[in-house]
Amino acid sequence: MDTVDALLTELESFLGTLSGYIWAGIPWGDSGIVIPVLLTLLLGVGIYLTLSLRFLPWRRLPYGVGLLIRGAQSTAPGDVTPFQALMTTLSATVGTGNIVGVATAIALGGPGAIFWMWVTALFGMATKYSEVLLAVRFRELGANGKHVGGPMYYIKNGLHKRWHWLAAAYALFGAIAGLGIGNMVQANSVADAMESSFNMPAWFSGIILAALVGFVIIGGIRRIAAVAAKLVPFMAVGYIACASIVIGTHLQDIPAVFMLIIESAFTGTAATGGFAGAAVWAAIRFGVARGVFSNEAGLGSGSIAHAAAKTNHPVKQGFIGILGTFIDTLLICTMTAFVILLTGAWTSGENGHALSNLAFNSVLGDTGSDIIAVGLVIFAFTTLLGWSYYGERCAEYLFGSQAILPYRLLWVIAIPLGAIGSLKIVWVFSDVMNGLMALPNLIALAMLSPIVLKITRDYFSKNA
Repeated sequence: MDTVDALLTELESFLGTLSGYIWAGIPWGDSGIVIPVLLTLLLGVGIYLTLSLRFLPWRRLPYGVGLLIRGAQSTAPGDVTPFQALMTTLSATVGTGNIVGVATAIALGGPGAIFWMWVTALFGMATKYSEVLLAVRFRELGANGKHVGGPMYYIKNGLHKRWHWLAAAYALFGAIAGLGIGNMVQANSVADAMESSFNMPAWFSGIILAALVGFVIIGGIRRIAAVAAKLVPFMAVGYIACASIVIGTHLQDIPAVFMLIIESAFTGTAATGGFAGAAVWAAIRFGVARGVFSNEAGLGSGSIAHAAAKTNHPVKQGFIGILGTFIDTLLICTMTAFVILLTGAWTSGENGHALSNLAFNSVLGDTGSDIIAVGLVIFAFTTLLGWSYYGERCAEYLFGSQAILPYRLLWVIAIPLGAIGSLKIVWVFSDVMNGLMALPNLIALAMLSPIVLKITRDYFSKNA
């Protein structure tokens, strides 16, 4: 056992170092300079696409709302409605990160991390638009007659064959990452919340969750989308309502919190109370990472669900895709951040789940903990559904349709294992896989950007 523990410790250390290189940056010799390759790519591609599109995702956001309200055209090809596709992507992105992840970003990066989270989301809207547009433009009909698409398909069908290895790399990283961040981490969060709030054994939570998820995913994208379309609006509205109650008791402090976020983004945050302090670089690192993990703009995963939407033009679904980034990060994550900052809980020295609990409890009493627990359960459940579809499509791309059933079974089996396990290694391994997913996708987006611009110009020249 000592040998096994030593190997696990070494593996965790190695993965932690690798994750640091991917997300924080690569040291430049002994100069003390760190080059943040992935964060630079994420923001750089987002800024480039935003400028190239002349801020179209910002200017035409209401256009996306109108398209969503009008819904699918009965003759449009696809398997699910545009609304269901959006809810499926939100089911995967609106997860424990919206509660725990935002709290962690503030605990490690200070209030300024929220500013950089906003920046990432704003420029990520153009990234998400481009991902969804390309996913619909280059989607295919799978062996079972369902529409399939996403980064691996727009790399394969949009780029020269010398780049096709990027598609395989993306699919491999996506299939593995899903089992970590989209599955075992979510199950562990649910088990922890249910045990701490309701004394439910972790193994029991894992079994119940596995049974519920298995029942849904066996029906494929249509059943996943149908469940997501019912659960996601309910959980989002309920969580926003509870957060609004807490924020409403501190309305007079909102201007001061805004100023704190802006100032901390550029000057860092001094140590105060139990908060150890954070430099500007920490605010940028954790804010950008939180934005990416929140809305997945740049990872390309959400485009996999949008590729199945009933739509007769890629631009239309692209604008609906933008709404996911807005709702997830600029609305829900911001609500969590304001609850934590307005209540002053961020100076307590707590982190993650405990910090969010403390913030809600300060106004709602013990009910706050129950709200967080129920929110985590529902958020994690829908994330399990959404990511199961992403991982399944990645596995299908690599091994064909015969991989679908084995991957679904593996997905269900991993849930109770995640619920009872210690997931330090899974967390850091998922960070690595998510970072590796982003690299081939961002390269493809940059290379395919002329197609994005041409399709967009052609569309609006006819639909001004």
